[in-house]
Amino acid sequence: MKKIGIINQPISTVIAGLGHADSVVIADAGLPIPGSVPRIDLALREGIPSFMETLETILQEMQVERAIIASEISEHNPKIESAIKAILGDIPIDRIPHEQFKQETHTAATIIRTGEFSPYANIILISGVVF
Repeated sequence: MKKIGIINQPISTVIAGLGHADSVVIADAGLPIPGSVPRIDLALREGIPSFMETLETILQEMQVERAIIASEISEHNPKIESAIKAILGDIPIDRIPHEQFKQETHTAATIIRTGEFSPYANIILISGVVF
């Protein structure tokens, strides 16, 4: 049994296999997931697990060089936007229209679906390198 870190096998496998500039999406319960992108569905019921719990856990193991969020989050979900900024610290955050965001998900290594029921609680994490 794994002793530390993420114990979800599919997530652990994806993170271990990432190369520079690969992407992982953490999504709310409503984000459309392209059929061509592997889905890791964590959603159990409304709010479980939350978007922020999932993001915090992923950031413990994934080296992230930048992130992408939908520009609409500023108006429709400023609480989550503030939490994202706080947890990412100095990691640059790009903002793009939600329709473009959805197109960007088509090239992700995976989309992790959470039980989050708040609008625009989605992020694309771009993998960095540790050296």
